[in-house]
Amino acid sequence: MKLASYKTLAAATALGLATLSGLTFAQAWPAKPIRMIVNFPAGGVADVVARAVSPGLGEAIGQQLVIENRPGAGGNIGADAVAKAPADGYTLLMSSGGTISINPSLYAKMPFDPAKDLQPVAAAARVLVFLVIRPDLPPKDVKSFIDYVRANPGKLSYGSPGNGSSPHLAGEMFKSAARLYATHIPYRGAAPALTDLLGNQLDFMFDPGIGLTHVRSGKLRLLAVGSPKRSPLFPEVPTLDEAGLKGFDADSMFGFYAPAGVPQDIVARLNREINRQLQTPAIRDRVAALGGEVAPMTPAEFAERGRRDAERFGAIIRERKIVGD
Repeated sequence: MKLASYKTLAAATALGLATLSGLTFAQAWPAKPIRMIVNFPAGGVADVVARAVSPGLGEAIGQQLVIENRPGAGGNIGADAVAKAPADGYTLLMSSGGTISINPSLYAKMPFDPAKDLQPVAAAARVLVFLVIRPDLPPKDVKSFIDYVRANPGKLSYGSPGNGSSPHLAGEMFKSAARLYATHIPYRGAAPALTDLLGNQLDFMFDPGIGLTHVRSGKLRLLAVGSPKRSPLFPEVPTLDEAGLKGFDADSMFGFYAPAGVPQDIVARLNREINRQLQTPAIRDRVAALGGEVAPMTPAEFAERGRRDAERFGAIIRERKIVGD
């Protein structure tokens, strides 16, 4: 047999063994617990969704999911840990889509490349933001609130889960569209920002849903929804588009990611099982309690949504010259 034939046979054999090895590995997965990194603090939307989905997902795949909160740098710290983890299916990221669609526009330098180092696994929820204010402020609707902020330029402050977070960008969209000025106060997560709003240390915020119980109790006043459509939880509350800020859309997508290179059959199984969990009444109700909607998608659909969000949020980041901390 000629040398070239030997080389061809050897290459084919190596490829076959590699394919078989990959199939065997994927078929054995998962053989141990899976680490799920949440790149925002406990109590925020990402954390709540992760803890809602993980018990049923763990039962479906036969292994426990161990949740680890690693906040900081707008989600970059936790996402970087996942991006650099082995591509073996044993490390997942639960994050707002902002880490992938916002941070590349926000930070001049990142420790990883979201487009190359992470792969979308499954969308979890479309999360709306709600314009809430202290109930002791005079305004009762969006128009009077805009007039009030304009009459007190720089005197009112609003909080967010961090510089460049989607609630922060919602605030910047609001200021740009309404032509007003208010002071932004960044926090390390939505929960501490909400605590200070309830404590009258802030005047308003774009709440990603964790403060809705306080709206119902009267501790916060809900003026509008920062989404293209009204929330079924508060059908009487207008969107900011309806209130006159045409085209206002600050929705964000939360979901699961894995290190690039995880075998596609593992990704497909995770996507399938997560989508099944999203259809259960308990998960739908938990996400709805946050003012969001479950959003089952294929990995390709999730990736495309991230691309569109990057264009939308990138525009306001450039307009307002926002930079990451």
